[in-house]
Amino acid sequence: MRPRPRRRRSPALADRPGILPDVTAAVGRTPLVALDRLAEDVRPRLVAKLEHMNPGGSVKDRIALPMIEAAERAGLLKPGGVIVEPTSGNTGVGLAQAAAVKGYRCIFVMADKQSEEKRALLRAYGAEVVVCPTDVDPEDERSYYKVSDRLARETPGGWKPDQYSNAANPEAHYATTGPEIWKATEGRLTHFVASIGTGGTISGAGRYLKERRPDLVIVGADPDGSVYSGGAARPYLTEGIGEDFWPETYDTEICDVIVRVTDRDSMLTARAATALEGILMGESGGTVLWAALQVARDLDDADALFVILLPDSGRNYAGKLYNDDWLRESGLIGADEEVASYDWRATHLGVVVRR
Repeated sequence: MRPRPRRRRSPALADRPGILPDVTAAVGRTPLVALDRLAEDVRPRLVAKLEHMNPGGSVKDRIALPMIEAAERAGLLKPGGVIVEPTSGNTGVGLAQAAAVKGYRCIFVMADKQSEEKRALLRAYGAEVVVCPTDVDPEDERSYYKVSDRLARETPGGWKPDQYSNAANPEAHYATTGPEIWKATEGRLTHFVASIGTGGTISGAGRYLKERRPDLVIVGADPDGSVYSGGAARPYLTEGIGEDFWPETYDTEICDVIVRVTDRDSMLTARAATALEGILMGESGGTVLWAALQVARDLDDADALFVILLPDSGRNYAGKLYNDDWLRESGLIGADEEVASYDWRATHLGVVVRR
């Protein structure tokens, strides 16, 4: 049988309305959605920016291509190169999909507390995944920071984006996330609430918004055990946010308020929001929502508008956050406690850092 001739694509096909040239062009322009059910008794209006609607499923899609293209311009990443990065999963996915389009190979280094779903997802993109212990000092040679440094040095053509120090990280949010929020709210937002991981999202988007509205209140949500809300770093269960060191990508002057959130409140608020709003969010989404709700409940202002950035989807946490048995085994709910019985209104602010 003679092989079928390949159809020739029109060179102008991708320029036609409604057709994007590749998956990276689909990043951004995520919607804002009201949270009127979860925040039923709260005077301010709470709306969520749904970053899980990016093609890779998280806010980290936004920084991947800008970091790669900056490295290409600087001559740090060349054809046939290998991207080596420590990641909790989401940055890895963003880099993996951009690398697929660009033709690069990826090696990702992850802490062992990250879900198996995230590891499997990265491998699905063709990446190599190296797993390291969580409960070690950042300077320990076994930490995922140090292991990624070593692999980047030892791998021919290796390049480490280092989202923790790469200026393209916050700049991507200054260029896209901030302007999208400003346009969608017509500049009427009074509060911007985001979790703090590398600090790139809250620093970049926050700077853009503050330049246009200096009286904007920026609230950072931080897991209990992270350094941002004070105290020494210690282990915690919430994935993808918080740190045990201070990244260069975090502007320490950007937050007006930093709210410390426990693992229990993070996860059970995420579960409640998913059930009430139909938004399947990740653990960090619960962190930022709990912080926003606690700040908003004390504000008697119906004109206040809170924009809450939800970083990713709950699909990567089916075996943990959305598994009642895991929540019980982890001590986050009691032996006979039902997840649906949790009410954020019965909880209260603990540690709050104000600037």
